[in-house]
Amino acid sequence: MRVINLIESVTRRAGWCGAVLIFPLIGALVYEVFSRYALGRPTMWAFEISYMVMGAIFMLGMADTLRVGQHVTVDILSLQLGDRSNAFVRLAGYALLLPVLGWLVWELSKYALAAFESNERSGRSAWNPVIWPVFTVWFVGFLLLVLQVVAEVLKSLAIILGRSSGGEGGGKG
Repeated sequence: MRVINLIESVTRRAGWCGAVLIFPLIGALVYEVFSRYALGRPTMWAFEISYMVMGAIFMLGMADTLRVGQHVTVDILSLQLGDRSNAFVRLAGYALLLPVLGWLVWELSKYALAAFESNERSGRSAWNPVIWPVFTVWFVGFLLLVLQVVAEVLKSLAIILGRSSGGEGGGKG
């Protein structure tokens, strides 16, 4: 299905971007350790950069993790059921999850916009950076998760209707 392939292409790229962020995270932490212990001058920014980048890694990877079927699952029931029955169970779970995720995305969009408009600062360190980029990444991460859940719903429906699932993750989630 084209829609599934398009959504999964976007979530795959977002997951890749999240994975690449490990390099600046490592760089910042290595520099902090060197600066603190070799130079005797800890940075003002390493703590904030580390939690912001780690959060971005997590947020950008959520949807891709669902795409490849790597979220934690309880297989006791699913191993006993056939493909169509599993698709029904997943569909029911996604039907419960989607409204909550939709509400969360809506609220995060308002939160990110308010932080941008007010120039909100983190208040966690002497560096005290603006926080709207972090909230924006949270919004984008959960928006991508909503899109991937929609793709998983479509894959489950395809299985129920006897068509190909059309995705890499096989609808596991």
